Amino acid sequence: MQIIDLSVTIQDKMAVYPGDPEVRVEVVQTLEQHTWELRRLSLGTHTGTHVDAFSHMHAGGKTIDEIPLQQFFGRAIVADVQQDFPVATGLFFTGAAGVELLERIVAASPPFVGGTLTVELERALLQAGIVTYTDLVNLELLPVQVPFMFYGFPLKIRNGDGSPVRAVAVLA
Repeated sequence: MQIIDLSVTIQDKMAVYPGDPEVRVEVVQTLEQHTWELRRLSLGTHTGTHVDAFSHMHAGGKTIDEIPLQQFFGRAIVADVQQDFPVATGLFFTGAAGVELLERIVAASPPFVGGTLTVELERALLQAGIVTYTDLVNLELLPVQVPFMFYGFPLKIRNGDGSPVRAVAVLA
């Protein structure tokens, strides 16, 4: 079994999408003074590797705490856009994926899609009830069209429009 980390490391003052909140990671208690360490995090719900809830781009869409956990993990592939997409399998794209793929993706009924997605495709997928993952790394380490298990659980944020995740691929 091989585990591949698909997550960006969250760190103080990391790059964020223009207009998103700045990331702050501050030490507030130390081993020397308190006998334990504690950090304060300040970041947006779409910081680093993250999952988008339907409410992110659609009024009345389900929030991150309302989406069933089954949509955040499962069998997945790095898709070759020239081949058919397997049914009910998560899809990840290493190249730019736009709305021209929408009909084929929706027909395959994936629980989640991730990679380099255009804003238009992301909006359409969320409207179709498919969660989207953004800012994934190391997808190039995964073989194309070879199934693996994906896990990308969000924090359970009440009324959350998204959440940072620790995304991993598990290869047999």
